[in-house]
Amino acid sequence: MLNILLLQADSTAKAASAIAAGTDQISLAHLLAEGGVLMIPLLLCSLLMIYIFVERFMAIRKASVHDPAFLGRITDMITRGELTQARAACKSANTSLSRILDKGISRIGKPADHIEKAMENAGKLEVYQWEKNLSILNTLAGIAPMFGFLGTIAGMIILFFNVQHQGFSLETIAGGIYTKMVTSATGLIIGLLSYVGHAYLNAQINKNVNGLETASVEFLDLISEHNA
Repeated sequence: MLNILLLQADSTAKAASAIAAGTDQISLAHLLAEGGVLMIPLLLCSLLMIYIFVERFMAIRKASVHDPAFLGRITDMITRGELTQARAACKSANTSLSRILDKGISRIGKPADHIEKAMENAGKLEVYQWEKNLSILNTLAGIAPMFGFLGTIAGMIILFFNVQHQGFSLETIAGGIYTKMVTSATGLIIGLLSYVGHAYLNAQINKNVNGLETASVEFLDLISEHNA
């Protein structure tokens, strides 16, 4: 912790020197560099956030792509009594919907509630795969602002330490405050983006779930007629 405070003190002194030298414009890269060592975990949080969002987005998008005529083909096969061919078609398609339908076809001949329960369990497994690692985004939404506030607090401690031992200086105070607020701003931005990304992916999952439920209901209605 002492090393962190010393590094924070060094960056505060550099910022104060820049202001004293008459620097009117500071680049974004300079501000991020002046944030101190706690910008490192914030950088890691941002990279992890981007990776999780992109990876889950691609996986959920892939799961949402299906042939609109697929259910109709499976329905026709079941109506003709071609259960083996229907299961083979489901395995060949290898989508979330096809795996759920395959589970239902494998239970044809058993009570309707058994078929429904088997398809429901298969659907839960699919949703679990979609939601994998989403909790990381939710966690990042909480801890990134904490890292930011920690950086700001550490900077303020160093600032008041310098004031106590070096005397009051408006330039030093201004330089220390604005650079140390960078960590808070960065943490809040990462947290906000993580929260929005988590909410967006959840919305896409719910959309896919609604589509699977609709197809499952149609399939169960067909099975009921077939058994009747």
